[in-house]
Amino acid sequence: MEGQVGEGYAPVLIGELAKRTGTSERLLRYYERAGLLRPERLPNGYREYTDSDTAAVLRIRALLAAGLPTRVIRHVLPCTTDGAAVQPCPGVLDALRAQLSDLDRRAAELAAAREVLRDTIANAESRTAPTPA
Repeated sequence: MEGQVGEGYAPVLIGELAKRTGTSERLLRYYERAGLLRPERLPNGYREYTDSDTAAVLRIRALLAAGLPTRVIRHVLPCTTDGAAVQPCPGVLDALRAQLSDLDRRAAELAAAREVLRDTIANAESRTAPTPA
């Protein structure tokens, strides 16, 4: 972290990062296990995060909101900007296209299941005997 002290570098612990990003400490630990964050470790084992980690968590959350799984985010994250814009790094567009294809397939499956359920409900309603008056 040479050169960062005195230049706005303000390392924080996991609790503060959680507050800054609106993310639970548990999720931050998960992001670390998934290879999305790599905090420094203090001699006492505490995790120490930087301003760039804060920005990374916000990008991770934006990518998750876009429907990307963490395995894809791990590949895409190094190619994102602070605004979560994705740069065309090698392999990234292929990963995004594959994810879009998967989402399209799942959407089609859901649409088909929805139609079956609508038909089932309509058939059941048409068989409902009127109640005696």
